Amino acid sequence: MSAGARERAAALRAEIARHDYRYYVLDDPEIPDAEYDKLMQELRALEAAHPELISPDSPTQRVAGAPSAAFGEVVHEVPMLSLDNGFTQEDVAAFDRRALERLGEPGPLEYWAEPKLDGLAVTAIYRDGALERAATRGDGFKGEDVTANVRTVRSFPLRLRGKAPAVLEVRGEVFMPLAGFERFNREAEARGEKTFVNPRNAAAGSLRQLDPRVTASRPLQMYCYGLGTVRGWHLPARQSELLEALKEWGLPVCPHSARVRGVEGCLHYFHDMGQRRARLPYQIDGVVYKVDRLAYQERLGFVSRAPRWALAHKFPAEEAMTEVRAVQWQVGRTGALTPVARLEPVFVGGVTVSNVTLHNFDEVQRKDVRVGDTVVIRRAGDVIPELVRVITERRPAHAAPVALPKRCPVCHSQVLKAEGEAVARCTGGFSCPAQRQEAIRHFASRLAMDIEGLGEKLVAQLVEGGLVRSPADLYTLSAEQLQGLERMGEKSGANLLEAIERSKRTTLPRLLYALGIREVGEATALALARHFGDLDALIEAAREHPEQVEQVADVGPVVAAHLHAFFAAPAHRELIERLRAAGVSWEPLPSRAAALPLAGQTFVLTGTLAGMTRHEAQEALSALGAKVAGSVSKKTHYVVAGEASGSKLEKARELGIPVLDEAALRRLLGRHSP
Repeated sequence: MSAGARERAAALRAEIARHDYRYYVLDDPEIPDAEYDKLMQELRALEAAHPELISPDSPTQRVAGAPSAAFGEVVHEVPMLSLDNGFTQEDVAAFDRRALERLGEPGPLEYWAEPKLDGLAVTAIYRDGALERAATRGDGFKGEDVTANVRTVRSFPLRLRGKAPAVLEVRGEVFMPLAGFERFNREAEARGEKTFVNPRNAAAGSLRQLDPRVTASRPLQMYCYGLGTVRGWHLPARQSELLEALKEWGLPVCPHSARVRGVEGCLHYFHDMGQRRARLPYQIDGVVYKVDRLAYQERLGFVSRAPRWALAHKFPAEEAMTEVRAVQWQVGRTGALTPVARLEPVFVGGVTVSNVTLHNFDEVQRKDVRVGDTVVIRRAGDVIPELVRVITERRPAHAAPVALPKRCPVCHSQVLKAEGEAVARCTGGFSCPAQRQEAIRHFASRLAMDIEGLGEKLVAQLVEGGLVRSPADLYTLSAEQLQGLERMGEKSGANLLEAIERSKRTTLPRLLYALGIREVGEATALALARHFGDLDALIEAAREHPEQVEQVADVGPVVAAHLHAFFAAPAHRELIERLRAAGVSWEPLPSRAAALPLAGQTFVLTGTLAGMTRHEAQEALSALGAKVAGSVSKKTHYVVAGEASGSKLEKARELGIPVLDEAALRRLLGRHSP
């Protein structure tokens, strides 16, 4: 045997012991279960090749870590052994074959199959039907006395139903249901407290509290799956019958367990639970097969650390470790920049993952992700992979922080991240290929240039076919170009060209809204148009005098910055000139809102108007200087109520705000119209 093998075995034992301590004592695991399994598999392989390396203190010769000194010690009369793991169909077939050979049976064997819950294994002793003591598994031979805490878990009956054995030691798993886990983390985060990484940690940490009142506040449950010591009761013939007896005594058992037949039945159950896994109310990491006949279990017996009659068939790892190679930025169709981590490819959740989204720059900073970091990736079921956390203990000296780009990686326009917002955006708009399709669809929408017939699918064809690169290109389209598009005949093409021609005659507020400037919606576009009266005046102020823009009602530094970035871009100023050259025109408005008759007055519209739409009423009021708000407050001057008015009308009456019907609104608009 080489010195290298001895040194590697010693290093593996030390590393596994450290992870056992973090997992079982501190409830603060450093690595995913899959990485831990790899370490154990490597150590078992070394010891199999070199039996002289096996020592009594090797982690392969025991079940798990030591109990915490914070609790009393409990010695298990019947050891709580762990299960051998299987990861492939071949592992399941080999397990079945070994069982049949030892039993001397032709098969097929019947198995009891159940989900492998990801929680904390416990044992509870009932004496004459009353709960006497409960303990954790600990190292399999000695555990921690958690009786006071277990009494707070409502799944544990304090007294068994019916005629119970003189002594019954029941074993099961304490876990935190997913709904309870998510609720607990939300509430903890709202209180500024530490959240748990996963439901398994939540269950372990909750059950091992020194104060039972803390445990009582946690949403814990328990399912029973087996027995330890039993006195005063004859065991039934099958594992399935044993669980039925537990149910009759009032002990909860997993409702998703089933009896299966042979390897084929085991694998069918495994795949079925894999498909249902994402919909289960609790977290599982595999399934367990147990030979159903208890007499067969007794004949098969145990190896030093596990029963020969059971196997844990584990799902592909939901978590795995890998390295961040780079962080690149993708630009969405609304201009949002999304950081994407490029990873050293890793197999997790049944697929190979090489990329994972980091959502936004705030998320990058919150998790402190750096290029070169070792990270934990999670993929559960069909859920998109996520970066769970950075393992800072493994951070190399050359790890590089991630910076938010100042320029768009697609079009090199300025990138803006408004204060208080998580998302950074490219200001390129129409000039950015990543945003072009969405920007043109918005330009043609009903409340913007109102080009009837130019819907999302047609815009996609025009952009993808290279016929339209900016809104100005819409006004150069020909009948011949349109006829070459899918589902575009001569008549529909002529109708679209007519709609494009009609859109040339518009208003300044509609044009401003159509340009798709960030944070410039309908109301802000109206306010800007009324304040500056002319587009050129607005462009000059936005570029040279942003303080003038901030004087507009409801416009602050954020909107002013977006206006500056938009009009500072040469491509956007060129677009406006091209629109003018194509014949797009608008009437200038009075230059100051203060000169308008309804300036300073706030209106709220509710219900249905008979002679005009709500939008038409809003435009008419806004043209006279009024502000149209969406909710009623003490600052509201008038509420316009149509048919089927609801809570807004009731609130107006409560506050004593004047209410106008449609006839009164028309008289008001008529008095102030030119």
